[in-house]
Amino acid sequence: MNLEKAIRTMKERGYKHTKQRERILEIFSKQDQYIAAKDILKELQKDFPSVSFDTVYRNLYLLADESILEATELEGEKHFRFHCDAHGHHHHFICTDCGKTKAVDFCPMETIESSLSGYDVASHKFEVYGRCPQCQ
Repeated sequence: MNLEKAIRTMKERGYKHTKQRERILEIFSKQDQYIAAKDILKELQKDFPSVSFDTVYRNLYLLADESILEATELEGEKHFRFHCDAHGHHHHFICTDCGKTKAVDFCPMETIESSLSGYDVASHKFEVYGRCPQCQ
């Protein structure tokens, strides 16, 4: 996902184009990592001093619901990143120090599904955590 595609997607789905949403998307377009909601708030307040945490959080969840952002939980708080559409189905290694990600093209569900005979799996999530080469 890139900034232009994200803005176009929002418009196509009938969402209002606002300067705050555009700035949120711009922040993600410059990072290839998960970013904490509180860090997005700090960055956004540089341009919009009166923006509230609730407004930022609502927009982040809207963008995640529309598959423009991906969400995960790190150290008890939500982090977000641009949705990866360059790969097919994949998962991520997430650096616990810097938040950078690397695609993992292996899906453990291929192995797990055989032990779930009779179960209806709606979705799944698989993430690997550790430290990237730059943070070791």
